[in-house]
Amino acid sequence: MRQSFSLGIGGAAGQGVATPGDIFCKIFSRRGLHLNAYNAYQSIIRGGHTFLTVRTGPDKIPTTDGRLDLLIPLNQDTMNRHLSLLSAGGACLYNADLIKPGSAAAGVQLCPMPVSTLADISRNKIAQNTLAIGAALSMMGVGFPALESVLEEQFRKKERAVIDENISIARAGYDYATQNFEPFAWPLPMTEARYAVLSGNGALAMGGVAAGVKFYCAYPMSPSTGVLHWMAEHARKAEIMVRQVEDEIGVILMAIGAAHAGVRSMCATSGGGFALMSEGLGLSAQAEIPIVVIDCQRAGPSTGVPTKTEQGDLWQMLGAAFGDYPRVIAAPLDIGDCFTLIPEIFNIADRFQCPGIVLCDLLLAEGRLSVDPSEIDFYPAIDRGELIASNGSGEHEPYQRYKITESGVSPRAIPGLPGYTHVVSSDEHDEDGVLISDEYTNALKRRAMMEKRMRKVDGIAASVPPPQLRGPVDADVTLIGWGSTYGVIDEACELLRDVGISANHLPIRWLVPLHGDAILDLLAGAKHTIIVENNFSGQFARYLRSETSFVPNGHIRKYDGEPFFPSHIVEAVQDQLAGKTRLSVPAHEIMV
Repeated sequence: MRQSFSLGIGGAAGQGVATPGDIFCKIFSRRGLHLNAYNAYQSIIRGGHTFLTVRTGPDKIPTTDGRLDLLIPLNQDTMNRHLSLLSAGGACLYNADLIKPGSAAAGVQLCPMPVSTLADISRNKIAQNTLAIGAALSMMGVGFPALESVLEEQFRKKERAVIDENISIARAGYDYATQNFEPFAWPLPMTEARYAVLSGNGALAMGGVAAGVKFYCAYPMSPSTGVLHWMAEHARKAEIMVRQVEDEIGVILMAIGAAHAGVRSMCATSGGGFALMSEGLGLSAQAEIPIVVIDCQRAGPSTGVPTKTEQGDLWQMLGAAFGDYPRVIAAPLDIGDCFTLIPEIFNIADRFQCPGIVLCDLLLAEGRLSVDPSEIDFYPAIDRGELIASNGSGEHEPYQRYKITESGVSPRAIPGLPGYTHVVSSDEHDEDGVLISDEYTNALKRRAMMEKRMRKVDGIAASVPPPQLRGPVDADVTLIGWGSTYGVIDEACELLRDVGISANHLPIRWLVPLHGDAILDLLAGAKHTIIVENNFSGQFARYLRSETSFVPNGHIRKYDGEPFFPSHIVEAVQDQLAGKTRLSVPAHEIMV
């Protein structure tokens, strides 16, 4: 079992939940610890409940697990909702002036803090937050200088008096806890490792920079808006043109226009915005202009639950736009992979002159994860494919933008090059780009051009590695997941082994192409197969069956807007192996 420590901070929106979370994350990462953070919040502009969970430890932390060692409630509502998450050995730090404790489990330490005595709350409205940070770190066995250093950095843009005041308040909380509360039995360790802490949206944006993106546009739509924020903040330094557009129809067309001009172009949205992009995506395919679109899934349908996570857009991506055309669709496995995947999918989109779709979700987009800096390659290989950026000596064969080739890929010239005049439109065309309907609807030319485009599919499949099985080949149960379920399934496999059930894991990263034959080969010897996904209808299970005829022995699905915990999967596997059910729908313990 992984050694870890989990804390939860809750309050109403506007009570300053994010800042303590940032401070804890910085301190944990600077101690050489891994971490995973997830912020659950309501779809309310003001006043809704917010609950941030941070889990840390010396081992990799692939997911939060629903278990708390420390609760910091900033209001009574948080105390009422979440005190039951603490078990023996846990503690609850709270403002004794305003909050009444509930009935805690045996062995839970209730830690009331006299906030008005320790700090001048008339001067500092969020003094309870700073006091709690200091007290918590004292109980974790972290020296005060580590907190003082982070506070200096956190408030560096403020006046010196503000910095000194916050350090003084934190010190008061630290000393009070040292004198009055029992420290945790497991002092927070320190290692020599150093990790970066990334959000999924930040990682997607930085991956775009590494891939050579020079144009980014978007309409703000949660949970993808963080990509736009990062790009706008770093646009000048990264030399990227960033535009906020009036709607997603304008976004996709502007992205295609920039890509047509020759630069790598990217945009991001959520399911509702992607629906508006569908017709434009067909233009990218017909005109063979490569772009990358990121869809950060949230709970639908319609505007659904904007602040909750789900894997409900898979079939929307598979059927995006109309007609047959080559495309590539991939789902990052974790927040580090959000970075790694972007250069990879851009290379494929450029080489095969087709749209690339990244199927992320709120869990990754707005979550945070510690990442080893050595795994972040800011200088990946860049492959622009058959791109003609200069006319060289000026002499060449007559240019055909959509020349029929064995691979289906034609030379792509940047508009404006002397001698490379060509036509680009959204209609079917011949090799020169001239519309086939301008003479008559030429069936032979239509068929030839359709076959040319679709020949790219084989090349795309050869460029994408097949999935690999993780764990013992002869396991009792094989868990199949895609995208963001990667971390939680991996940890569930470890927990299952602890209770005597051997488990392995087949994570799917590339959805199109799927490599169905390779998947069937991997599953040929599986004793019991279960597909795990965050949606109601089992969208990946249906997709896999449609492509391979494979039917699993069971399903674990979750569609309440919250992510899986490892315990959900362990319990469901035990029930299914015992023959109690073939479909498990875990109930979520944390209500936000």
